[in-house]
Amino acid sequence: MKIDVYNRKNTWKFFLFICAVGIGLVTLLYTETFLKKLRQEEEKRMLLWAEAVNTINNSPVDTEINLASMLIESNTTIPIIMTDESGSIIRYRNLDPNKEELESYQKEELERMKAENEPIEIRIDALQVNYLYYRNSTLLRQLRLYPWVLLGVIGLLVTVAYLAFSASRRSEQNRVWTGMAKETAHQIGTPLSSLMGWIHLLKDQNVEQMIVEEMDKDVKRLELLTDRFSKIGSIPEKKPQALVPLIERALDYLRKRTSSKIHIGFTPEEESKAWQVLLNAPLFEWVLENLIKNSIDAMGGVGKIEVELSEMGGYYKILVRDTGKGMTAAQGRRIFRAGFTTKKRGWGLGLTLAKRIVEEYHGGTLTLLSTELGKGSVMQMRIPKI
Repeated sequence: MKIDVYNRKNTWKFFLFICAVGIGLVTLLYTETFLKKLRQEEEKRMLLWAEAVNTINNSPVDTEINLASMLIESNTTIPIIMTDESGSIIRYRNLDPNKEELESYQKEELERMKAENEPIEIRIDALQVNYLYYRNSTLLRQLRLYPWVLLGVIGLLVTVAYLAFSASRRSEQNRVWTGMAKETAHQIGTPLSSLMGWIHLLKDQNVEQMIVEEMDKDVKRLELLTDRFSKIGSIPEKKPQALVPLIERALDYLRKRTSSKIHIGFTPEEESKAWQVLLNAPLFEWVLENLIKNSIDAMGGVGKIEVELSEMGGYYKILVRDTGKGMTAAQGRRIFRAGFTTKKRGWGLGLTLAKRIVEEYHGGTLTLLSTELGKGSVMQMRIPKI
């Protein structure tokens, strides 16, 4: 049974995301409950404050009103504005000391208070009523922001930790792939040397020339593959190369080893034959062959592949268009991940290494331009101009 590592990884990511969202919601719910209680307490304080003002206003001159005065003076945090029946401001407290004398500022604060809380009536006498408006205290407003700041800091720390972990994991994967590639090149080298000796022996035995030539081509191909694998993980030597001959050489090799029911087309414009780029020819050919082979595998033995070459700003653009089975959007997002493959066989490293060769070694890009189930896919490679 085949195990999809990335499906499991995505399941864990989703689970951790749900846990993080759950923690955030619980934190916000708890904080909101706590703040609701604080608001209720502040509302009680404002009712007491209004009652104290009412007591002072309605008490005879010689009445002891120390308690009421203490209640009024005890409010040092909650901003308040008192108005008469016509809406004119007659008293304010705990506003910004640098602006509180400005009439425009007082009116702005009054509008905010009206939007935030219902006013408290203070009846002076049978004919006169004042209104007390208030806002949440500075402390309450700061506490309201606290959980969001806390969640932001936690999110930032989690993001930094995730990015650091991902970078470390990618670095480790790169070392593993590099080691595998070099070890593969080393292991191929021994039987390859033996095959070269056998070909020389066949030539001396007067075996049919065509057979020997084809075998010799395949041995040279193995030598090229060995050279490609040995270069992975090293800084490749790049030289100015004509693009069209490189593409034609890779396609010619594949045409001879592919079913006649699969058409591989490439018709470059005349002007493109002079285009040159700075690249490593063996690695570039390996990338192109990998893309073509993926297209061949996706078509089930019958279909059409078109390779197109054009200019795109400071790049030369190469499209590989096939009439294969295509992919879902979810599969398309994962095709460059190591270990992901839609085939029954394979390690899922081809496109990962191809992308690394194009982007890290040659400064270009390799992307899935489009894909549709039952209609095929289009891969796009961009290589910088010299």
